[in-house]
Amino acid sequence: MERFTISLDEELAREFDALIATRGYSNRSEAVRDILRAQIEASRLAREDAPHCIANLSYVYNHHERELAERVTHAQHEHHDLCVATLHAHLDHDNCMESVILRGPTAAIRAFAEALIAKPGVRHGALNLVTADYRSLPHVHAPGGVVGAGEGHTHPHGHYRPRS
Repeated sequence: MERFTISLDEELAREFDALIATRGYSNRSEAVRDILRAQIEASRLAREDAPHCIANLSYVYNHHERELAERVTHAQHEHHDLCVATLHAHLDHDNCMESVILRGPTAAIRAFAEALIAKPGVRHGALNLVTADYRSLPHVHAPGGVVGAGEGHTHPHGHYRPRS
């Protein structure tokens, strides 16, 4: 682990310590690391130096909106290569909230999220992106899914690892 020293004026140090206490950090180093990670992520995304990502798309919608739930589900099925999982919560008699875990090419994730948020009846949509490194590795499946059951077949299997 590398160490470095920074100098802060008293007011900035006091405000930083208040932020640390509010967010529950145990020390300044943890807070600085998180701030640096956030800035590095923002910089990568702004420079479009993030070919792959993992993401969370959250949105609220009125489930009485004509066929909206079906259109949202259809969009997720059409992008099954990006959509890992969906959490659906009923907020009240009219509104639902969904959170969709996504992974894949950043441009495709953004396009999917923007299209879904733009659907009439979807409100309060937000996308949280985390840049990721992607590695495609061969993955062997045994016949019938039974390990040790003889010759199987190989297909690519991808892994996404968050950067920084």
